[in-house]
Amino acid sequence: MSWRLRVVHTTGYGYDVPVVGSFNEARLTPRADGRQNVIMNRVETVPSTRSYRYVDYWGTAVTSFDLHAPHTELEVTGSSVVETEPFAGPSEELSFDELRSDAVVDRYDELLTPTGYVPRDRRLATVARQLARGVPPAKAVVRAAEWVHREMDYALGSTSVHTSAPQAFAERRGVCQDYAHLTLVLLRSMGIPSRYVSGYLHPMPLAPIDQTVAGQSHAWIEAWTGGWWGYDPTNNIAVTEQHVSVGVGRDYADVPPLKGIFSGDGTTALEVLVEVTRLA
Repeated sequence: MSWRLRVVHTTGYGYDVPVVGSFNEARLTPRADGRQNVIMNRVETVPSTRSYRYVDYWGTAVTSFDLHAPHTELEVTGSSVVETEPFAGPSEELSFDELRSDAVVDRYDELLTPTGYVPRDRRLATVARQLARGVPPAKAVVRAAEWVHREMDYALGSTSVHTSAPQAFAERRGVCQDYAHLTLVLLRSMGIPSRYVSGYLHPMPLAPIDQTVAGQSHAWIEAWTGGWWGYDPTNNIAVTEQHVSVGVGRDYADVPPLKGIFSGDGTTALEVLVEVTRLA
């Protein structure tokens, strides 16, 4: 079943003293792929800026803008209407021997290599071997996500955007970013190409039409077992029409919704609001 969703993501910055210049990148445009059709998207700022768009190395749409007039506030709003469908599951299921072939390893090397958020971890590698034993890769993906969901407690504020997967696992607490990173450690230890996905989640499976609710910035994973498909370890479900994907990459560092630099001495205050509406 397909959904049509409107997503409005607003981020506000406040500065103690005027900022004389800032340079920014926004990843707020949903992906257009086999599961999603983007009907409308715009990224607006207050104060207004000139912007340009490009697609980054990983295939994520980026809106880049800079502001050179002194300002004490900056508001960035991404507004989108997108049609979504659930993932049908892996289009083709390869064996572990096929995934370990030179051709696959060479093609997906960057999505098998450890990163700062998803490093090698001996203990988690042992867990990964146990989870993959006796099952095909697609089943191992689900087992890994189920294990993360079972072992971790969801706790807002328990980690930060800088927390790595092993650090979150040491506390057995985290948020969706940590669940995704921890699952990626397991999958890459198994030799399954996998990537981090950022986006949004409508919180209501039976959402009424035209009711605007507080949405969630969210993260999950996609695995390649012959084709790309998604799974949400935080909620322990396959990716559904409630999920709107925006960016993909090796880990969170490749897909932050907003990043930039500014020149000035003031500290910043940050407010984020996500609203989602099921339109059809």
